[in-house]
Amino acid sequence: MTGRKALGRRFGWLWAAFAISSYGTGFGFGAFPLIAILVLHSGPTQVAALAAAGRAVGAVIAVPLGPWVEICRKRSVMVVMDLIRFAAMMTIPAAFALGRLTFTQLLVVSVVVATANIAFKAASGACLKSLVAPEDLLIANGRFESTTWTATVVGPPLGGAAIAVFGPMTTVVADAVSYLLSALGIRAIGGTDPRPARTGALRLRAGDLLEGWRYILTHSGLRPLFLNSVVVNGLIMASEPLLAVLLLNHLGFAPWQYGLVFAAPCVGGLAGSRLASRLVKRYGQRPVMLTSGALRACWPLGLAFVQPGVPGIVLVIAVQLSLVTCCGVFNPVLATYRLDHTDPDRIARTLSAWAVSSSASIAALTAAWGLLAAATSPRIAIAAAGILLLATPLLLPRRPREKARRNSLTGTGGLEADDRTATRT
Repeated sequence: MTGRKALGRRFGWLWAAFAISSYGTGFGFGAFPLIAILVLHSGPTQVAALAAAGRAVGAVIAVPLGPWVEICRKRSVMVVMDLIRFAAMMTIPAAFALGRLTFTQLLVVSVVVATANIAFKAASGACLKSLVAPEDLLIANGRFESTTWTATVVGPPLGGAAIAVFGPMTTVVADAVSYLLSALGIRAIGGTDPRPARTGALRLRAGDLLEGWRYILTHSGLRPLFLNSVVVNGLIMASEPLLAVLLLNHLGFAPWQYGLVFAAPCVGGLAGSRLASRLVKRYGQRPVMLTSGALRACWPLGLAFVQPGVPGIVLVIAVQLSLVTCCGVFNPVLATYRLDHTDPDRIARTLSAWAVSSSASIAALTAAWGLLAAATSPRIAIAAAGILLLATPLLLPRRPREKARRNSLTGTGGLEADDRTATRT
């Protein structure tokens, strides 16, 4: 049973820090759109712009962070990014209390948080690989995935109830404090946090900035998975602010109902993440990754048909349950494959490039879908995203170019043979 294997005290502290941050994020689910809609009375274009601008500018700023993270102590980077996110988030309730909260401030904070997120993820991938044996990476990633979905089950309903009772800033404060507690947990890991050897000058060169993308795009296994993930994540996330507008404004859902329809289905993500390791052991890494990757694109179109009241709640829960179950299986398998197929001295740059590309894609598609919703309606824009998602399985690897090598993590077939050792995010 993968869930019972002990991975050591140091991993335990990393997992605890991740859990605290995840529960804070779950509690603050949709906080920025909710504040924009309920406090600043923003429309669909502004809500989409809020989601897009933070990711887009954050991605641009984060481009040089990959090489920088590569030469820094990884846990130190994680602590600094947690403290930056804590400070940025706390400016929102402070400005609200003074009656000075503006849409511009929400934009600035979203940029800072998005940038820190990318740097944190790049460092955390390298940190995880240094703390866990290769054969235990899938177990570790499965635990992180399970924690994410558990936090999403518990957090949004509690956050919606807190907003109803205490006001819209409650969840922002809780999310901010979770970053502070996460930083303390990372500090408690102990042991050495060595600075990687610097093989060149500290000045960043264009080649350093592009190395992550070069590595991904020349890797026969990573390239199709990268392209598929960027497009799928972009289309799914582009619909999120529009769905918030549709449910909260057009269909009259209460904040607690909005939280419920996204929280309840996450039991599927929890189940999927716990099954991922068993499925890989039984069927192999490649079949599980490709099947779950294809299935996760089949469900979002159903969100275009949501109606008011109980039927709408049931429909959203059913669609989201199917989607997150597939994602719960796919995500830890992909994360493990990426870690396993990235050279140790390129992990931060590769993960940073992956995260930057994902953020840029989400930002561009969110902005485009905001304009589409303004020109048509949120429902039509959500339907368009769902239709395009149906074609994304074509981006997944069709077949191995050479005989698949045996995967060192699971004892099953890998995705593709490749001369390189390899990656995660």
